[in-house]
Amino acid sequence: MPSGSSLKFMMEKMPHRAIDVGICEQHAVTLSAGMATQGLKVFCNIYSTFMQRAYDQLVHDVAIQDLPVIFCLDRAGLVGEDGPTHHGAYDIAYTRCIPNMIVSAPMNESELRNLMYTAQLDSTTHPFVIRYPRGEGVMPEWETPFEEIKIGQARKLKDGNDLAILSFGHPGNFAATAIRDLRTEGLNPAHYDMRFAKPLDESTLHEVFRKFDKIITVEDGCVKGGFGSAILEFMSAHQYQAEVRILGIPDSIIDHGTPKELQAEAHFDAQSITQVARELMKEKLATKIKV
Repeated sequence: MPSGSSLKFMMEKMPHRAIDVGICEQHAVTLSAGMATQGLKVFCNIYSTFMQRAYDQLVHDVAIQDLPVIFCLDRAGLVGEDGPTHHGAYDIAYTRCIPNMIVSAPMNESELRNLMYTAQLDSTTHPFVIRYPRGEGVMPEWETPFEEIKIGQARKLKDGNDLAILSFGHPGNFAATAIRDLRTEGLNPAHYDMRFAKPLDESTLHEVFRKFDKIITVEDGCVKGGFGSAILEFMSAHQYQAEVRILGIPDSIIDHGTPKELQAEAHFDAQSITQVARELMKEKLATKIKV
């Protein structure tokens, strides 16, 4: 049940597999649930912000029955000029609190393909959220082979010894840019693409908290109850001690602007990550300056 130009394409190429339910998100979710009870793997494509309208159906028709509906939440995060009504700020927080849900976000096109491939496998039996942003991709050669991703498994993109950056979704690309800048200043951050806000990769998080006492989390979602909050919950549950900075959409209504402008305004773009890392490592940087 996709929308927009993708729906037109699918209706032309596979008319018996694409259903246009109109602007009726509640019906889209309940119909998906009904189809899933009959053994179908259903991709329910809805803008993140408009998924809020079908929250009751998400809980009662899908999650309580633990049906393997795949929710592709387009325009997740800050969308730009469409403004406050279209920013997909809240889906991480409002989906990860529901039992049985899998909540994921790809860093790039290859990861998106692999998450969609994984979600439709017979071995995947729970509701599966894949959130992804509006805008251009980052991979010129994006048609990579499909690979199954172990649900709840993060990727260590770079080892390091000063601090750890835990990213969720496409802001991982901002983190990668920030790390390149920080290395020119003598800092060596580690970078983990967590991929799942639920379930969390606890093995990786134990590794992180045992090694680092300074951690930055980055997400294109609300900081209240989102991915960073999940990391703090893990830290508290396992009695770790660390200085954690959560970067994401602040607890305020974000107005119009280009995505780059709004990401900078919300302080989770590459420059903001770099600045927070400098603040966390100010003692080491001061020592290097003195030397």
